[in-house]
Amino acid sequence: MSAASRPRRVEVTAHAKLNLGLAVGPLRGDGFHELLTVFQSVSLADTLVAERSARGFSLRVSHEEAAVRGRQGAAARRAIGPVADNLVVRAAKRVHEALGLKGGARFALTKRIPAQAGMGGGSADAAAAIAAVFALHGVRLPLADRLALGAELGSDVPFALLGGTAIGRGRGESLTPTRLEGGLRAVIAVPAWRISTAEAFRSIDRRKYGLTRWKRHLRFASSLERAEVTAFHAARFGNTFEEVLGQHRQEFDTLCARLRAAGLVQPRLTGSGSGVFALVPAGVSPREITGRFIGSEPLYVVRGTVKGLRLRTQS
Repeated sequence: MSAASRPRRVEVTAHAKLNLGLAVGPLRGDGFHELLTVFQSVSLADTLVAERSARGFSLRVSHEEAAVRGRQGAAARRAIGPVADNLVVRAAKRVHEALGLKGGARFALTKRIPAQAGMGGGSADAAAAIAAVFALHGVRLPLADRLALGAELGSDVPFALLGGTAIGRGRGESLTPTRLEGGLRAVIAVPAWRISTAEAFRSIDRRKYGLTRWKRHLRFASSLERAEVTAFHAARFGNTFEEVLGQHRQEFDTLCARLRAAGLVQPRLTGSGSGVFALVPAGVSPREITGRFIGSEPLYVVRGTVKGLRLRTQS
């Protein structure tokens, strides 16, 4: 693609994800754990706007409240961290380095996905930066190469690039796309407390590990590949991180009880938390459910999507 025909501006919608089920397995030789998970893209999304620049990389971050009820506090917004450490900038620099691209890029990021809530907001933003840089420079790479580049930035970035529904293995980066029968409607509650993913893994390591249990998880994942996957079936997978919540266990249990009382079913932690999603039964209005919910947690109403990223370009 000639320089004159390349877009001057790219806008990327970067979708959040849910882990409909997540099992943590044995510790590997590289220091990571084996994982099994069912990823699902959802409608809640950040927006990244990118333009080429002569040199360097800049990022401006703004916040837009997307909760249908309640609001994220200032502490949640500060969790984004400094610009220099943001995955958008890191991803853009890595793509330029890997492909030998000239110049830089200016980014404007509108955050709607809550930070540190197990919804993959940072990974979605990194995937958006990768896709934006590719589009700005007219780069086309095979999917496998794009996913490998994303895996260098984080275990969830490959899924953010792929989107839809997929079974994740390895660190979560080895993906088997599948189809979610019946779609997904869910409500996500994000409590004020947060979970340290590193500490959660350490807590799992301190427990006695059951190989028999891991083999059951492997069989369950294999059954999902052979059967029509539904959100209700996938949620039966459970989430290992729910077992190591420590001081937050009672708060989690109480939140799940309040979600059920509002009319939702099968509440689960997503990722290592602290976001908790629950499924909307068929024929029930999410608006009615959020109106019945008792609590101050921000609530997000989402549906499943078939893509992780959506791009729009301007010449």
